[in-house]
Amino acid sequence: MAERVIPLVDQRFAALAAAVPAQAVPATGLLSDTLGRPLRDLRISVTDRCNFRCSYCMPKEVFDKDYPYLPHSALLTFEEITRVARQFVAHGVRKIRLTGGEPLLRKNIEILVEQLAALKTVDGLPLDLTLTTNGSLLARKAKSLKAAGLQRVTVSLDGLDDAVFRSMNDVDFPVAEVLAGIEAAREAGLGPIKVNMVVKRGTNEHEILPMARHFKGTDIVLRFIEYMDVGATNGWRMDEVLPSAEVVKLINAELPLVQLDPSARGETAERWGYADGGGEIGVISSVTQAFCGDCNRARLSTEGQLYLCLFATQGHDLRSLVRGNASDEELASAIGNIWHGRADRYSQLRSSMEPDTGKGARRVEMSYIGG
Repeated sequence: MAERVIPLVDQRFAALAAAVPAQAVPATGLLSDTLGRPLRDLRISVTDRCNFRCSYCMPKEVFDKDYPYLPHSALLTFEEITRVARQFVAHGVRKIRLTGGEPLLRKNIEILVEQLAALKTVDGLPLDLTLTTNGSLLARKAKSLKAAGLQRVTVSLDGLDDAVFRSMNDVDFPVAEVLAGIEAAREAGLGPIKVNMVVKRGTNEHEILPMARHFKGTDIVLRFIEYMDVGATNGWRMDEVLPSAEVVKLINAELPLVQLDPSARGETAERWGYADGGGEIGVISSVTQAFCGDCNRARLSTEGQLYLCLFATQGHDLRSLVRGNASDEELASAIGNIWHGRADRYSQLRSSMEPDTGKGARRVEMSYIGG
């Protein structure tokens, strides 16, 4: 087995200037990039902190007690986030997902939810406003999040076996509390709920069928995610990836499946329904089946850097415009100019790339820009 190498490189600050272009890019709701992909989905990271230490995201070897998290003054305020989000919505964004780190660690997150829930799409419709969480604080937050205007949640859960789950979160957090959070979210009306399971060969693949059995027959959609080469600190290796095709084959052998049509353009999950009508699962295959061709997602980091790809090596500094007295029109024009020049398609090109030797620019961490 190959030796695991975890480079200790901080790429949070490798940002390009987000300049206001000489020729304005008006917000018409029709913005597209160089490959014709529209801007429809904005992921907003509200914190770079998390109370879990999952090895595939924030391993303890790197994110220890001495790790230099961003100071609070560097983070965008809720008002700044909402102002930036408003410009993205003017360019055509219809869905906003709050993420992290663990977004429920951000104090008074409900205030931000309320501000974002007031935004309308270019068609005058409510945004699809959702949040991804590890579920640890969901039981106590579900009602207030719903009251603030959050529509639904996605919960990360990598297994039902308590020993496996405690080992994967690496802080000895019990699975029962996450399951209680999911139930609280359901009772609060934060649905349809999605549950994401990152599958790592040799670690938790034996939890696939128990997870499928547990959520079958509920209104919760379970999604299996291939272990991805995001960032530079998780020691990713291809031999630890369990292809989604194998996940589907495994489940289908016991619980017959039928393939479903995509729910929308740009949808990352391939959908499968239980043949007996007992709900559906999804598989997200960014390693073995790239879906860059329809990717319509932008990512805003907690201190205002715009990233055009989950596998990016650098962002574009919007905070300097926000705090530098740029007008809304100038901010929108800068965002439009950046997206208009976007050509990112890392997953499609992965197989033709040279092996990563740990030298040069490193990909940004998932804990910094969210999944």
